[in-house]
Amino acid sequence: MKFAKKIQKKMSVWQYLALGYLLVILIGSILLVLPFSTKDGSTSYLDALFTATSATCVTGLVVVDTAVHWSGFGQAVILLLIQTGGLGFATFVTVVFLMIRRGNLGVYQKRTVMQTFGGKNSSGSGTLILRVVVGTFAIEGLGAFVLAFRFVPDFGWGKGVYFAVFHAVSAFCNAGFDVLGSAGSEFVSLTAYATDPLVSLVVPLLIFTGGLGFCVWGDVWDSRFRWKKMQFYTKFVLSISTVLVVLSTALFLLFERNNPALADYNFGQRLLCAFFQANTPRTAGFSTAGMSTLSDSGYLLTLILMFVGGCSGSTAGGIKVSTFAVVVAGMWAVLRGRRDIDIGKRRIDNGLFGQALAIFTAYLAIILTSTLVICAVEPTGSFQAVLFETVSALGTVGLSMGLTPALHTASKLIIILLMYMGRAGVLTLALAIGKKRSEAQIRRPVVDSLFIG
Repeated sequence: MKFAKKIQKKMSVWQYLALGYLLVILIGSILLVLPFSTKDGSTSYLDALFTATSATCVTGLVVVDTAVHWSGFGQAVILLLIQTGGLGFATFVTVVFLMIRRGNLGVYQKRTVMQTFGGKNSSGSGTLILRVVVGTFAIEGLGAFVLAFRFVPDFGWGKGVYFAVFHAVSAFCNAGFDVLGSAGSEFVSLTAYATDPLVSLVVPLLIFTGGLGFCVWGDVWDSRFRWKKMQFYTKFVLSISTVLVVLSTALFLLFERNNPALADYNFGQRLLCAFFQANTPRTAGFSTAGMSTLSDSGYLLTLILMFVGGCSGSTAGGIKVSTFAVVVAGMWAVLRGRRDIDIGKRRIDNGLFGQALAIFTAYLAIILTSTLVICAVEPTGSFQAVLFETVSALGTVGLSMGLTPALHTASKLIIILLMYMGRAGVLTLALAIGKKRSEAQIRRPVVDSLFIG
């Protein structure tokens, strides 16, 4: 315990979180490379590392079919990694700490918990942890219970219950892993349930709830679902998220009206597929239609949704809804010559706008650089597919155009790094690597001869 305290004193919260996810990934990769983790008794360490990273970072990109390649033990390891990554490394460690110590959290643990979930008052960190764990298991349990009504009749009690639990956890944690078996090179196993209202509604709702963030649905519960009593941030992300889902559903319905995969569907079934497609890029990775069948407009819309992602402090990835909204609001204010950035009846601090713009630019630069390198390494891969995989990896989405299993070693390592960066957070990694420096008291003169526009 003294050794742990010494490490904590030397490490910032950012370093603790970044190294924590890395440790979980390494342990998971060691477990997955064991002979009894696979059905045929063998797997390469690179594939084990890729799968462990994808599960821990709740991404869903796979190089092997999860249902076919991994044994029951291997699938259990993947499920545990998904749950650990979904709850967050800090939550998992804190729960273990509380079980061992049976006492209150220290200041360091409280700071880490608050940083993970976006809370403000560190005094309520213990209560927040309890609510996160209980709330997560309750929602996943409810989702599994409902999904069992479809999977048990299809697969029997044993497999049906297992499939219901696995997919409920994977959906709520925004992981996108499935154990139903592949349907071609794109692993789109939920295509069999594309027109099934139960599966095609429950899975997106689990994705949406997990992508809102623990503090958001905690506030919704505290306010007893009354809009006026909700906090500003809760109202803000609920409004933006709802608008994105509704608008994306309408656009997918419009863009994919001539999609050959939906040719035999009626309007209600098309609406169901569009609703599913509007939710899964936020950042779950499930799919009821092959990504290669999307129109160019649908492809670009999917890229945008994967880039934006879910909400802060949630199981989702991407730049986050709040970041996207602040960047758009700031851009609109600048173009209109306004000094203040207003959202509703609130003013956004310029420092927050700068931070949001930095995250937006960093994600964009990482995606472009990674795409450039992978295109050079994979000359036979199309630009469309490579760009799709890189955005999916950094956004921890898991949707694929079937390119991932065919990637060479260098490209797989890049995708692994992108998934890790996406889950740990680009800002977290930047602050973890950066050195603590005191700002100089004397400031340099302002540039007055630089023109933009």
